[in-house]
Amino acid sequence: MRRVRPRISHAPARAPTRFLPGLRPSEVCQRRPERLFGNDDQASSGQPLTRPKTPLLDQVPDPAALRRLDDAQLRQLADELRAETIDAVSVTGGHLGAGLGVVELTVALHHVFDTPRDRVIWDVGHQAYPHKILTGRRDGIRTLRQPGGLSGFTKRSESEYDPFGAAHSSTSISAGLGMAVGRDLAGGANNVIAVIGDGAMSAGMAYEAMNNAGALGSRLIVILNDNDMSIAPPVGAMSAYLARLVSGRTYRSLREVAKYLAEKLPRFFHEKAKRTEEFARGFWTGGTLFEELGFYYVGPIDGHNLDHLLPVLRNVRDAESGPILVHVVTQKGKGYAPAEASADKYHGVVKFDPVTGQQAKAPANAPSYTNVFANALIKEAREDEKIVAVTAAMPSGTGLDAFGKEFPGRTFDVGIAEQHAVTFAAGLASEGFKPFCAIYSTFMQRAYDQIVHDVALQNLPVRFALDRAGLVGADGATHAGSFDIAYLACLPGMVVMAAADEAELTHMVATAAAYDAGPIAFRYPRGEGVGVELPQHGVPLEIGKGRIVREGTRIALLSLGTRLAECLSAAELLGQRGLSTTVTDARFAKPLDEALIARLAREHEVLITVEEGSVGGFGSHVLQLLAQKGLLDGGLKIRSLTLPDSFQDHDKPEKMYADAGLDAAGIVRAVEAALGPASAVKRA
Repeated sequence: MRRVRPRISHAPARAPTRFLPGLRPSEVCQRRPERLFGNDDQASSGQPLTRPKTPLLDQVPDPAALRRLDDAQLRQLADELRAETIDAVSVTGGHLGAGLGVVELTVALHHVFDTPRDRVIWDVGHQAYPHKILTGRRDGIRTLRQPGGLSGFTKRSESEYDPFGAAHSSTSISAGLGMAVGRDLAGGANNVIAVIGDGAMSAGMAYEAMNNAGALGSRLIVILNDNDMSIAPPVGAMSAYLARLVSGRTYRSLREVAKYLAEKLPRFFHEKAKRTEEFARGFWTGGTLFEELGFYYVGPIDGHNLDHLLPVLRNVRDAESGPILVHVVTQKGKGYAPAEASADKYHGVVKFDPVTGQQAKAPANAPSYTNVFANALIKEAREDEKIVAVTAAMPSGTGLDAFGKEFPGRTFDVGIAEQHAVTFAAGLASEGFKPFCAIYSTFMQRAYDQIVHDVALQNLPVRFALDRAGLVGADGATHAGSFDIAYLACLPGMVVMAAADEAELTHMVATAAAYDAGPIAFRYPRGEGVGVELPQHGVPLEIGKGRIVREGTRIALLSLGTRLAECLSAAELLGQRGLSTTVTDARFAKPLDEALIARLAREHEVLITVEEGSVGGFGSHVLQLLAQKGLLDGGLKIRSLTLPDSFQDHDKPEKMYADAGLDAAGIVRAVEAALGPASAVKRA
């Protein structure tokens, strides 16, 4: 049977949707469409049908139209928005669970606040798909994360409703405070709202921002989207009533009067009165920590109950001063049974069947680099009890969930706190342990100061496993691992390796495990390996030594990382044109194999360095070496191929590498450009 997606139609000619009696809104996307919608057969059988409802989402092209709806219409709009989000992500893949959890909150925010004049900042950004649909991007939502399509995160250049780009966590409060202070300096009166998930609150940056906001006293609204806290207080009717009460103008006015009167009392009585009010309100509503940081706490409230959300948001919108934190409790994957039942609530998905939730997995031709790393580390840890693993809220993404199953007492997930992860690993290393700190290349950027001062400066043997090195496709520039070679190889005493294939990665894990002389890092990309045979066990490599993979006489290709396969393909093409080519796997960006590089420079007419990193990385170090040794004076033609000095938009990785000139064809073009038109090149 042909698949039918449970979506809300854009076509006005289609008959209005009719839901079966007793069907809860959350069930709209949980059953087969033919069981959801009324039809003539059901009518003729005498089965009762509800009164047809006119679709609302088609009538809401932007938030201004949303604000014209009555409160009573918002429940239906939220149900349609949830269905549209599910259907769109089933086509494109992407982040699903977080967005489903904030559908009602998204509707309420755009209904209550005057966006885009009022700034709404979505922390991380992967929860913003419903927001994109409501802010004029519904027609393009099925291009999400596709070449030339919408970004998977908020992006300033994409819409005026995205006031701040966010793809790394825990930045929203800092950005929001900057906007609020900017508004105050300019004499403005708009609202600034930062929506941050409870997971993002594990990062120190969020608390730094809240501490500063409390001290400045600027009018700022922070919404804590609590979707994973098992200790959250009840969020029933009493909680909602108290939230409305303490956020309302009457209570806040009485509180200000009481504070004014208390200030006239002797200091002892003033402090007692202040603590009594804080204790009484904290006893009923919680939020003591946020109060101590200078925020007025409201909550917790049910983030899926619009009757609770709307009055509270209106109250905080109309508050005249000071930072306010609204504690909203939501459920990731809300309203979609497969997501609700999944362990990760369908946090990130590939294309899937919206009816069954079954994700479309492409057959694997080779194991992923992430799995190769995890399996190699497990084998090393079985033989060395000093090996421990550290990650920052990415156990499954880095493969350390598998390590943790076998070694639960030697696995540490520190939350979204990369700075802490690095220094924590440094502390472990100082006590004689062998910490493997596995963090995505793009997220390791957040801990650079700790890498420099807490690891490199003290020459501590922390092992850095950099997953997602190079380009990452659909996640785009924010998640690309473009800069780690440049920012690590410049540090004294740091060893930097890059795996050319999955077998080399296995050997590099063994190398890192055996290396105790100082910090060492190895990088590897997202996705599958090239299909080489894996060794049973890794063998430590000689530090700073590369390998020649193919011998030639005229052209030398010096590769670092997984572009080696493209270099070999380029060598074949060059051979067809009469250009004998040497292909070399550098293995190490630091220390360089000086003898090997010097030989390549002396014995070849053209030397091309190839890397999946930014300007300032491996190629720059090679040029520095050749200049120091005087090997650039003999007519050597040298070119460095790197990622472009720009941020590349999301696309298919192979297309992005081709655009960067890092595929076989691009390497051949670089060789021909180096030889110049005067040099005879035999065409195939």
